Amino acid sequence: MIRVTVWNEFLHEKEHEEVIKVYPDGIHNAIARGIAEDGIAVRTATLDQPEHGLTEEVLNDTDVLIWWGHMGHDKVDDAIVDRVHQRVLDGMGLIVLHSAHFSKIFRKLMGTSCDLKWREANEKERLWVVNPAHPIAAGLPEYITLEHEEMYGEHFDIPAPDELIFVSWFEGGEVFRSGCTFYRGQGRIFYFRPGHETYPTYHNPQILQVIKNGVRWAAPAGAAKPVRGNVKPLEPIKG
Repeated sequence: MIRVTVWNEFLHEKEHEEVIKVYPDGIHNAIARGIAEDGIAVRTATLDQPEHGLTEEVLNDTDVLIWWGHMGHDKVDDAIVDRVHQRVLDGMGLIVLHSAHFSKIFRKLMGTSCDLKWREANEKERLWVVNPAHPIAAGLPEYITLEHEEMYGEHFDIPAPDELIFVSWFEGGEVFRSGCTFYRGQGRIFYFRPGHETYPTYHNPQILQVIKNGVRWAAPAGAAKPVRGNVKPLEPIKG
């Protein structure tokens, strides 16, 4: 059983009528419902909960953390960011969605600004699968079309991805590295671009399939924790 926590700041859904119509009980609950199935147990957490819902107990009971944020990045406590960061280094998977490219945790893990171009113009997005052999692309067609999405464009200020799985084309002409994986410590990170709050992207079965595939890929592999520091020799040293 893969234990997943879906984290969402849960602010837009309380303030903006356009978002409430699309996600009446929050983006986190839409994602949780969309990915829950045999082998995946899902809980949710939000910004307004004590310790943002990410207590030591919750994180220690989480194999993969999914993160959506936008207007509340600066409201996330640095101590919680440090806690999540350490859990990733220790092997917890992290899936970073859409505008969470600017989250404190993603920028801390990337070590860059994570800035990009953007435009909200109700335009078509086509996500091309550029690594069809990757597990995150399992069961997907050659591309996914979203009739309406926010545009993100290059240059995306991130380190070169360890693996590039999706590249987006937008109706206005831009392209974007929309599905990127990274390895930090023992943890696996998947950044996935789609998911603007005013569009029903997280009701799309193909987008939810990508996230489910990402959960399975990012889950801890069970490898032994590396031994570091001063150690005794494995073999006699003759000097």
